[in-house]
Amino acid sequence: MQSNMLLSVVMPIALGIIMLGLGLSLKIDDFKRVVVYPKAVVVGLFCQMLLLPTICFFVARGFGLSPELAVGLMLLSASPGGATANLYSHLSKGDVALNVTLTAINSVLTLFTLPLIVNLSIAYFMQAGPDGPVVTMQFKKVVEVFAIVLVPVSIGMFVNAKWSDLSKKLEKPVKIMSAVFLALIIIAAVMKEKEHMASYFQQVGIAALVFNLVSMTAGFFIPIMLNLGKKQAIAIGMEIGIHNGTLAIYIAMQILDNTVMGIPAAIYSLIMFFTAAGFGFLVNMKKE
Repeated sequence: MQSNMLLSVVMPIALGIIMLGLGLSLKIDDFKRVVVYPKAVVVGLFCQMLLLPTICFFVARGFGLSPELAVGLMLLSASPGGATANLYSHLSKGDVALNVTLTAINSVLTLFTLPLIVNLSIAYFMQAGPDGPVVTMQFKKVVEVFAIVLVPVSIGMFVNAKWSDLSKKLEKPVKIMSAVFLALIIIAAVMKEKEHMASYFQQVGIAALVFNLVSMTAGFFIPIMLNLGKKQAIAIGMEIGIHNGTLAIYIAMQILDNTVMGIPAAIYSLIMFFTAAGFGFLVNMKKE
């Protein structure tokens, strides 16, 4: 009963509030800013859409993750960043405007790329035969994700455009609620698999940490090698190192009906707050 309540009521509300908070921080100009930062946006999108899933695939293979945990980690890699990435970028002296732009664009693009990556991952790691059942993100479920992501984001953007003062007042309480809901969802996901959590953490904990560290490192140094500024490199590093774990857990538990696939996102969501803080400290140790 409690599990059904979590799946059918609490998680959609939690994700809706988080996406509403994202919308409250976005403007139409954030989508237009791609013209201002064309190179930085292209590099950021390359890292987010192509590099991350590639890194994740080799991490999952290298650590020999079980099929469900491997798909769960791939699901996380396909999930966009969010307001948390923007916050950490600000604290780390990154280009927050670039973060906001990447978050806005990624949130739309991943609605198309996420189902593709997840279905390919299921087909590869689950290795179902022609007669075997395969749980995939069917079209109606993709539409459901569209709705639960785009509708609250659109409402938030509308409020921000029409009543900017109200939007600013709502940002802080919505962020607090988002953090609380994320914590509750992680606890719920962990408790549902509590009998196996020690084993899961042993299997995927180091893999999630390595994926996180490699992602942020690549996200920082690739822009540097392509002659982007340090602020932009920090922004991209944060954007691809911090993921919307709530969305990944929601898709695993609600869309794919598989709690185990949500475990990597739960563990990663705990790890990333500490690694992101350490990353921000390290990249600012030396002044330009």
